[in-house]
Amino acid sequence: MNTIDLIGFVGVSLILIAFFLNLVNVVTNKSLLYILLNFVGAATACYASILLKYVPFIILEGIWAFISILGLFNLNNKKI
Repeated sequence: MNTIDLIGFVGVSLILIAFFLNLVNVVTNKSLLYILLNFVGAATACYASILLKYVPFIILEGIWAFISILGLFNLNNKKI
């Protein structure tokens, strides 16, 4: 496993951890942990895709990270 594979593995793992924790009702899809795991995971996977120059996953993970940021801002605005 090379460095790019490791970066991508970490990113995808974070997304899957968020998904699993939501499925077993440990976190909700509106919790800070869930949104952060999705954002960091998607941004990390997007970075790995950029290093690989694999455009379909750059788009997928980039949009995933962007939507997660929107969710974070939305969560922050509800608490104010």
